[in-house]
Amino acid sequence: MQGVRNYWPLADGGVRLELTPTTTSPLAIDVAESTEMRIQRLISENPLIIFTRSSCCMCHVMRHLLSTIGVYPTVIELEEDEITALSRRDTSSDEAEDPLPPPGAPALYIGGVCVGGLESLVALHLSNNLVPKLVEVGALRNEFLVR
Repeated sequence: MQGVRNYWPLADGGVRLELTPTTTSPLAIDVAESTEMRIQRLISENPLIIFTRSSCCMCHVMRHLLSTIGVYPTVIELEEDEITALSRRDTSSDEAEDPLPPPGAPALYIGGVCVGGLESLVALHLSNNLVPKLVEVGALRNEFLVR
C-alpha cells in the first residue's frame, strides 16, 4: 500500500494526503497507467470482477446471485469516462469468439473474459454453465459444491 508522506487540513474540512508511491501492492495506483491499462490489469488479476456505476441496481442483483452460489466478486465502480474506456477495450479485443456489444455497466468478467451484463449472467446460471465456469477459473472450489 502507499504510505502517507505528508498531510495537511484543507479549508473545506477535508485532508490532503501526499502519498509515497510503491509498486509492491496490487492495489497501488500508478498515475502513469492509462484507464484502459488499469482496467485490463484488474481483469487479469481477478478471476471474477464486475465493473459498475455507483448505485447500480443491476450490479446489486448480480452480486446477490453470485453470493447465493458462494462467490464474492471484486466490484469496481467506474466514472462515466472510465465506462467509455471499458467499452473501447472490449470492442478492440480479439479474444472473444463471439464478439459482444460494448458492455457499458455493469460488466461481468469471469476468468478475464467478458460475460456481459445481468441478462448474460442469468442466462449462464439458468443453463447450468455458471458454476462450472466459476470452478474452471478458480473462483469457486469443487469441494463446496453439493453433490
